[in-house]
Amino acid sequence: MNIKISEVANLPSRFGNFKVKAFKEGNKEHLVIFKENLDEIPIVRVHSECLTGDALGSLKCDCGAQLEYALTMASQTNGMVIYLRQEGRNIGLLNKINAYALQDKGLNTIEANHQLGFGTDERTYEMVTFILHHFNIHKIKLLTNNPDKINSISDIEIVERIPIVMKSNKYNEAYLSVKKDDMGHLL
Repeated sequence: MNIKISEVANLPSRFGNFKVKAFKEGNKEHLVIFKENLDEIPIVRVHSECLTGDALGSLKCDCGAQLEYALTMASQTNGMVIYLRQEGRNIGLLNKINAYALQDKGLNTIEANHQLGFGTDERTYEMVTFILHHFNIHKIKLLTNNPDKINSISDIEIVERIPIVMKSNKYNEAYLSVKKDDMGHLL
């Protein structure tokens, strides 16, 4: 892998004071948000980019709430959030908005992706192993509901899975149901 790595910078935030480091993989720039004194076995959240949820507060998903919870947890426990640039389960923002439009017409999140010619979930997690090795981390407590993340993170011992379940609302109930029933998420 040809990865470019930034320096470490300070990131004071409403969630706490963090350090940040960027990892450039091809045209994707991933961000690691972490506490300076990481726990020996840190809580780690692998969070895939969701502009609509993370930045715009969309209620169609639980992504923004999960990110806020993960940053709070990382701050309180000397943990880490790995923010992967994999918008829309790695189909990109334009295709994600097209998938939203199909969902507005009655398709679920999986059906919309398939209609656009994509798989259910196009994300990959090789970068996570690279990043954790860079930080000399070999054991983690993974903050996730996604069994694909658990099964895809290689060469790292996941000593505990910590659920990250957010309250549903009328806009995301069907979406969360599909994640649980059709994608096997541990909700």
